[in-house]
Amino acid sequence: MTGSQHKFDIIDVRAGVEADNDRYAALVRQKCREKGIFLVNLMASPGAGKTSVLCRAIDALKDRYSVGVLEADMDADVDSTAVAARGARAVQLHTGTSCHMDGRMTLAGLDAFGNDLPQVVFLENVGNLVCPAEFDVGADLKQMILSVPEGDDKPLKYPLMFTVSECMLVNKIDTAPVFDFDLARCEANLRPLNADMPVFPVSAKTGEGIDAWIAWLIPRIDAKLRGGEEAAK
Repeated sequence: MTGSQHKFDIIDVRAGVEADNDRYAALVRQKCREKGIFLVNLMASPGAGKTSVLCRAIDALKDRYSVGVLEADMDADVDSTAVAARGARAVQLHTGTSCHMDGRMTLAGLDAFGNDLPQVVFLENVGNLVCPAEFDVGADLKQMILSVPEGDDKPLKYPLMFTVSECMLVNKIDTAPVFDFDLARCEANLRPLNADMPVFPVSAKTGEGIDAWIAWLIPRIDAKLRGGEEAAK
């Protein structure tokens, strides 16, 4: 009997996983719409400065909105401690061996805030440029950070992250003279993947560029929250 004569079933396991995640992501969107929450999925490599950028964002936004953070780590709570010290409500999510957040985990995190939900919630995703890009968590904004020490060639190496993200911060821009990082070259590598994504060079350490990013972000938050208020009437 030849190989072509053997009969067997083929099951697309990934398709099932993606469909299940999409259902939970839809529930996250529904909850955020009904409760008036602007959810940001913040993605970056380990050490890119996600928590430091978050601290700057909390400082800039907390007098205007209530701010919460979903801190996703395999096993740690140091980032939750840092953002809580800046005035944000923090929920620590331990993902164990999972290298990303998904819709189900995100919904559980939002539920952990209880009935008094923050208006702006940042999900600090698990640190890597691969898996988080593959899973929809129902966010209003997919925000990524590339840090200068990682190199300006990363759009070529991790194209999906740079394709699905809707805004990019280039953090640690104050260190550009020390590293062989060319912002123009980085953008040239990015544009074939994402022609319109805004890019903000920032420094979480010095505060450079943070105001420009926040000025871009606030109208998007306000538009979502106004829509949520109208939907609740």
